[in-house]
Amino acid sequence: MVEDDVTLTGAIKEKLIEAKQGWARDGRLLTGTTGDRERDRLPPGQRLVKDWPVLDLGVEPDVTPRKFRLDLDGAVENRLSLNLDEYMALPMVESISDMHCVTQWSNYDNHWKGVSVRTILDMVKPQKEAKHVIFHSFDGYTTNIRLDQFDQSDVYLVHEWNGKPINRAHGGPVRMLVPQLYLWKSAKWLRRIQFTISDHPGFWETRGYHNNADPWLEERYG
Repeated sequence: MVEDDVTLTGAIKEKLIEAKQGWARDGRLLTGTTGDRERDRLPPGQRLVKDWPVLDLGVEPDVTPRKFRLDLDGAVENRLSLNLDEYMALPMVESISDMHCVTQWSNYDNHWKGVSVRTILDMVKPQKEAKHVIFHSFDGYTTNIRLDQFDQSDVYLVHEWNGKPINRAHGGPVRMLVPQLYLWKSAKWLRRIQFTISDHPGFWETRGYHNNADPWLEERYG
């Protein structure tokens, strides 16, 4: 649910969504090959770019510092709700990782600053039955990963990219970063992290995209 006081601008790109669903049905962009993440830095079918293309569904929420709220809930021992100051007061780390988008572009050596998910896990303490994590965005977007995919040393909540705050177009003020999966799993405009016992496929997963999204296995569609 989008917060009542968060302004949305733009219009849903229905034709784009329809086209990408068609890609999934037709297997567009698939090379039929697999890679080895230990050997191949560039996953199969990807091309290297120097910029960070902006891709969205047409609607961008205006999440001001006052309006920001991050809920951490579901199957956890400690439910939390953080405003931006409380988020910024958490231990911060810096990291470098690559990005891989399902639309075939990859970008190397991105510098990030944010909060390790290990910090989040220590705070909320997922229940032993929890197996999945659902990301909810301020624009209503959702996407899902397994808890073991979330609980990795290179997964972060991030608010800076290459030394600057992540801008609105790229999902600021805070977005997810799951660099070992296609970028649609790294939800923009992060609003809620929900820990669940059962899986809940998100926006693209229910429209033909792969539930797992490993770029080296070329899991574009499912």
